[in-house]
Amino acid sequence: MAEAAQAAEAAEASAAGEAALTTVTEAGEHVADHAEAAQYATGGEYIGHHLGFLTYGKLPDGHWGFAHTEEEAADMGFWSVHVDTMAISVILGLFFLGLFLSVSRKVTSGVPGGLQNFVELLVEFVQSNVNTTFHGKNDFIAPLALTIFCWIFLMNLLDLVPVDLIPLAVQAAAQDPHIFFKAVPTTDVNITAGLSISVFLLILYYSVKVKGLGGFLGELAFQPFGKWALPLNLVMELPAFLAKPVSLALRLFGNLFAGEVIFLIIALLGYWQAFLHVPWAIFHLLVIPLQAYLFMMLTIVYLNQAHQHH
Repeated sequence: MAEAAQAAEAAEASAAGEAALTTVTEAGEHVADHAEAAQYATGGEYIGHHLGFLTYGKLPDGHWGFAHTEEEAADMGFWSVHVDTMAISVILGLFFLGLFLSVSRKVTSGVPGGLQNFVELLVEFVQSNVNTTFHGKNDFIAPLALTIFCWIFLMNLLDLVPVDLIPLAVQAAAQDPHIFFKAVPTTDVNITAGLSISVFLLILYYSVKVKGLGGFLGELAFQPFGKWALPLNLVMELPAFLAKPVSLALRLFGNLFAGEVIFLIIALLGYWQAFLHVPWAIFHLLVIPLQAYLFMMLTIVYLNQAHQHH
């Protein structure tokens, strides 16, 4: 009987210990969850963290690696790389090339499939805009315009993904809740500037190729008031010429960056965000293709000017 009583007491003690351990574990998980939820002290801190980049560069100790704070990222200077926006833009570019290459290899003259219909419609849309806007002879312009439109559209499209989804997935994969990751490439001015500078270099190349170096410089120096007003011509023409890549980069960046900030502000509303998120997302469905279209059309217009003699 005594042994049975001792065994019962031991079983009760073991059960009580397991219950206590379970309670402590649940409390620890609750505290951890609460701490993770409260990792942003203010809404401004939440927004600021989501606007940060996964930056790779030279750290203060001289080694190369990823920045862990905004200060480290700023100290890396010009030679740092935003790995997140760079990687996503490359992935989306490869997706675009792979998709169109796959469709081109499977194209049929019979009854086309839905994907072939979509690609053909897109190609005809871009080609019609090139035909009505570009009046020179250059087979490179239409493929360039198609690439610009599709690539920028895909990058803009990521702005419709919930703002926390991709960053949280990256943080979970890296097992670092404080890592920066920006998912929309066109909200990075470095990406939009890279696109616009590439277009600007093409403008310079075709301006010199078509008009000659003298003809190109003459347009800047002798227009619109003739050679006797050369200083005034330069004051008027040179800023307008140099403003082309600046306007291309900042227009695209500004519209998408503003849209992302508004999505982040809406996300701070918690469960009430649905009432604003859906209308803003619907409005953004217009902004996303419109900004890709404007960048494409301005590129065509600028390259058309580069092919024209004045």
